[in-house]
Amino acid sequence: MVTLSKIYTRSGDAGSTGLGSGERRRKDDARIEAYGAVDEANSAIGLARALLLKEPRHAALASSLAAIQNDLFDLGADLCVPQTGGSALRITEPQVARLEREIDALNAHLQPLKSFVLPGGSEVAAALHIARAVVRRAERRMVTLSTAKGETVGAPALKYINRLSDFLFVAARHVNRSGEGDVLWMPGAGTGV
Repeated sequence: MVTLSKIYTRSGDAGSTGLGSGERRRKDDARIEAYGAVDEANSAIGLARALLLKEPRHAALASSLAAIQNDLFDLGADLCVPQTGGSALRITEPQVARLEREIDALNAHLQPLKSFVLPGGSEVAAALHIARAVVRRAERRMVTLSTAKGETVGAPALKYINRLSDFLFVAARHVNRSGEGDVLWMPGAGTGV
């Protein structure tokens, strides 16, 4: 368990931070950007979960989001220790598989899409769509890191973050009355055609 008795250390005042391996990196380093984006995603999911907790009928989905938030801390731990940095907590294939099962379970009750979905519908669905967009940004940062010279990102971590945006999309449709409350894209609707 982590114990924090002092929140500020002053060690980052010059623009660097420490990785889990002890190595110092600039705060705009690709690795820091990647796990910082994961932290943003976790925060966005926390907001969506807080909204879900106000609706008892969505207790199971709120529980899934709690597990996902914990996974995202695991992902942050994975990313803050480079693959060459020795033993560390890593995202695993069973975590990816669990997310896939949850996507399939939620999606089983949805009507097939006949149009793209605009972010919105209910307040909770809108929050889930925001979380999805933030997760996509985290995925882009992780891909950037994975292609940087001398850097690697584990395959399960990349799979997990990719599946997570799918999960959030399906979850948003689920809370929008099983897709009936989705706001559908109408191509060219604003062009006056």
